[in-house]
Amino acid sequence: MNVCIIPARGGSKRIPGKNLKTFIGQPIIAYAIDVAKKSELFDRIIVSTDSDEIARVALAFGAEVPFVRPADIANDHATTLDVIKHAIEWLEDNDERALSAVCCLYATVPFTRPSDLEEGLALLTENDTKYTFASTRFSFPIQRSIRMNNEGNVEMFWPEHFSTRSQDLEPAFHDAGMFYWGKPSAFVSGLPIFAPHSKSVQIPHFRVQDIDEPDDWVRAEMLYEILSQRGEL
Repeated sequence: MNVCIIPARGGSKRIPGKNLKTFIGQPIIAYAIDVAKKSELFDRIIVSTDSDEIARVALAFGAEVPFVRPADIANDHATTLDVIKHAIEWLEDNDERALSAVCCLYATVPFTRPSDLEEGLALLTENDTKYTFASTRFSFPIQRSIRMNNEGNVEMFWPEHFSTRSQDLEPAFHDAGMFYWGKPSAFVSGLPIFAPHSKSVQIPHFRVQDIDEPDDWVRAEMLYEILSQRGEL
């Protein structure tokens, strides 16, 4: 059995009510539920929440909300692994079917495509892979990044690369913040995701946007409208 878990707690300080905020005409969590459904990869699509309002909306858009997330993993200090572990343990206690793979799909991911999820699941079946996740390339070489010291002056993190040509530097990637596929045992045991036992689905930079601040939201809506008009979503 393959299961999608969408973490969506009620509290959000930087963007109040973020998981239910209207994004291009519908609650943003609806996009995550929709892409999970369209992928046809999942036997169950579950929203893990502590909010009655989020639960109501999730049910209306076709997800399940079979449990209320405990308060101790519904605060600012709870990790994604805590939430997924709880959901897996609940499933093991309440569903007689064996779990094959679990996908943590974030609630604010309107740019995720079904094909991204399909590729992640395919990679998870390779060799001893424990996790797969979405990543994207940094748009600027990190080896030439700078910082401000205590005096407010500029320093390079890697001064030895001041004169290195960009094309000669190794590409670097970062988590795209979309989804994590994993073997149930990996999630439950708390194995780190960013490790050699993981593989990544590379997402083009133009389709990646973290939505953590109000400015991010505005940019994401503009980007979504442009990509929709171009048939990129």
